[in-house]
Amino acid sequence: MTIVLITAAFALILAFVLGTALGFFREFFAVPQDPLVGRIREVLPGANCGACGFPGCDNYAAAIAAGNAGVSACSVGGPLVAEKIAAITGIAGGGVVQTITVLACQGSSMHAPLKGTYTGLQTCRGAKLSSGGTKLCSWGCLGFGDCVKVCKFGALSMSDYRLPKVDYTKCTGCRLCTNECPQGLLKGIPKDQKGAMTLCSNRNPVKQMVAKTCKIACIKCGICVKNCPQQCISLETNIPVVDLTKCTSCGTCAEKCPTKVFKIFERDIFKVV
Repeated sequence: MTIVLITAAFALILAFVLGTALGFFREFFAVPQDPLVGRIREVLPGANCGACGFPGCDNYAAAIAAGNAGVSACSVGGPLVAEKIAAITGIAGGGVVQTITVLACQGSSMHAPLKGTYTGLQTCRGAKLSSGGTKLCSWGCLGFGDCVKVCKFGALSMSDYRLPKVDYTKCTGCRLCTNECPQGLLKGIPKDQKGAMTLCSNRNPVKQMVAKTCKIACIKCGICVKNCPQQCISLETNIPVVDLTKCTSCGTCAEKCPTKVFKIFERDIFKVV
């Protein structure tokens, strides 16, 4: 019993000495932090999403204070946060280009058949790595909702037909979901974007094969290219790509497309029509 008490007392004394020493060394060797960093950090939203180009809000704040970053890179905070940082630092910033996320796929469980029964890891990355995907369309949404799980703002949810849905009123354009999707199907576009976009990523050049893998995929017929009044659509890697600097949102491509892969974005409404 005496040995136990002595050991316990020695452990307590040792812990006290070590704790005191650590506190002393922390204060003695502490690197003074620029108070400007703390003030900037207070107005940042704390999403730590990396949309600004830095690993997190702390790093972005430090970069601004050091003069290595502008004040308008936080798409989550938007213009209001940029204005606050500009007031703190005295640095004038350009406008913040806020973005939203769009899913470039419409291949739900109703339209895109499965290869078979998948029993592996129930994540998009797991299915992609183990079997190359679960659908006959090699480029389609895998439907396990990895993107939904990483969204910090509740802007993504899974539909009954295993496609993610975006709530554009909540989407901040943080790009966490775009980085998570192994198929690269989630695209960021400016919130005030106007024009047409192709919501299909099926790159199979053979029309008959496309029809077998997805009922509403682009069949590479080229009608959109031929009928566009502005001549702003071209086929790139077998997918129609719209030059949005020329697009007038006339809707001709959406009207002519036999499988309806084109959607027209309304300015400032953040929805697909």
